[in-house]
Amino acid sequence: MLEKMSDFFEARLDGYDEHMLTNIESAEEFYPFTAKQLPTTENCHILDLGCGTGLELEEYYLLNPSARVMGIDLSQGMLSALKKKFPDKDITLICDSYFDVPFDVSLFDGAVSVESLHHFTKEEKVPLYTKLHKALKDGGYFVLTDYFSLSDEEEQMHRQNLIALKTEQGIADDAFYHYDTPLTVKHETEVLLQAGFSSVEVLKNWGATYTIKAVK
Repeated sequence: MLEKMSDFFEARLDGYDEHMLTNIESAEEFYPFTAKQLPTTENCHILDLGCGTGLELEEYYLLNPSARVMGIDLSQGMLSALKKKFPDKDITLICDSYFDVPFDVSLFDGAVSVESLHHFTKEEKVPLYTKLHKALKDGGYFVLTDYFSLSDEEEQMHRQNLIALKTEQGIADDAFYHYDTPLTVKHETEVLLQAGFSSVEVLKNWGATYTIKAVK
């Protein structure tokens, strides 16, 4: 049965970190790699979309302990776990959808998202990425690490499966339900460029998991 996004993650809080680090292929590599791509200037301002329990922040704070972070996630349980990890850090946590939270213009030196954005369509991502582009300072950038469909056919299959499941279960609302519908890297790149980013570059990949850098 499909679960609403927030309910899905709340129900899996216990053991979440261990699951992500041991069951997700190459996670022990892509979390540190992602952190190393973020700004290291003192007191820089970072936005984390879908921050969860802060696995990427564990790595990032080792490199830049003075960073000021805004983390957004749908799960209050995960945000509480994150806060306990970093009681001495300058971190603002918001329990909400990053689609709905307003971002200040030209505030952030960098933004990051790891294993969160593979649930949404191109059409859903355009307004989010447009808002994110405006929130970055000139020269700021977005580092996205996520897994992607490896063909147009795979991308379409995931989306069609979700539509079929919602129909079977009588789900008619527009709320976000947990079901993976990753875009291809090509389509993700197109969305970022459409949102206003000046360049999009693949930095590294581990199978279907890619790290992408989009510069304002």
